[in-house]
Amino acid sequence: MSHRVETNSAALLSINLDAICENWQLLKSRLDGAECAAVVKANAYGLGADRVAPALFQAGCRHFFVAHLNEAIELRPRLGTDATLYVLHGITPGAEIEYISHNLVPVLNSLTQIDCWRKMARQLDRRLPAILQFDTGMARLGLDNREINVLALNPELLDGIEIKYVMSHLASAEDHDDPMNIRQLERFSEGLKKLSAERASLANSSGIFLGNAFHFDLARPGAALYGVAPIAGRPNPMRAVIRLQGKVIQIRAIDAGVTVGYSHTWTAGQRTRIATVSVGYADGYLRSLGNQSSVRLNGIKLPLVGNVSMDTITIDASKIPETQIHEGTLIDLIDPIDGVDAIAEDAGTIGYEILTSLGNRYARRYLGACSAFPEQNTVKSVQ
Repeated sequence: MSHRVETNSAALLSINLDAICENWQLLKSRLDGAECAAVVKANAYGLGADRVAPALFQAGCRHFFVAHLNEAIELRPRLGTDATLYVLHGITPGAEIEYISHNLVPVLNSLTQIDCWRKMARQLDRRLPAILQFDTGMARLGLDNREINVLALNPELLDGIEIKYVMSHLASAEDHDDPMNIRQLERFSEGLKKLSAERASLANSSGIFLGNAFHFDLARPGAALYGVAPIAGRPNPMRAVIRLQGKVIQIRAIDAGVTVGYSHTWTAGQRTRIATVSVGYADGYLRSLGNQSSVRLNGIKLPLVGNVSMDTITIDASKIPETQIHEGTLIDLIDPIDGVDAIAEDAGTIGYEILTSLGNRYARRYLGACSAFPEQNTVKSVQ
């Protein structure tokens, strides 16, 4: 890592690409022959799609999902020509030609989107690939039962469209005991029969762990690739992917009775050493962590005291010998011991939000598989 970047940056985010690839391989190994995609939307859940997707491609992944068209356009040049890139939000009328130009596959979520794609196929006089999405219980994206029946009764509405897969999305797969999982599976299977669909995709990260009945032909893991636990209340089988470290910028001793931070929400009960660390909610370290979470130095947990500020947090460093902490010391905010799920629990949220909230002021260090891309094996500083 560049000494200049280490000196200039207030915090360091280390991202282990090998761990991401190993997580993908573990998930794939559970599929018994089904294909395993990678969801790299939201900039690979905040970790850098331009690094993550090529690493996964090298590991053998050939199916990639993003949410927005612009995400797909930016990512397309970084993937091999045999990689298929799907856009979950489908087609916005008027943008059809962009999908053709960049070799992208839309997920068609409505009869309107289907009509747009069918007309483009007729205009070009060739079949165009797509995924068709059913809504089986989220009321979010996809064709409802009425619209599925319309397609079943009017198959010409799909003329010119090559259906690669029919998909749906599970609402609560992380809870294995939720009866909604079986209801969605049944609704999905019924819809597939109505359209005589040949290939299907249902399982997300957690859905892979629901068993073979949910796997079909293509699974679409996302958060589990990045280390988030796929099964609520059970040991996490995924490797930790990130380590977030913030830099100490000041240390002070305060007397009993002195308050710390905005709104004086924490008061020292005795003489206390306070270390101020240069990370705050502007960096995605959520404000709700104030007085709730802890950090770690040399294996020792240190409580976060006071409210999280925009650019700083304050920690009680009294347990650490003065010789082991000083201005410039890196403190672990997220590490393999207290990972994204532990921080999420402290913040009252989910690991997805922790990952996607990571700010753009961190110096980023990519470890492992990035060595296969010499021009990218550097620390990126975006201050």
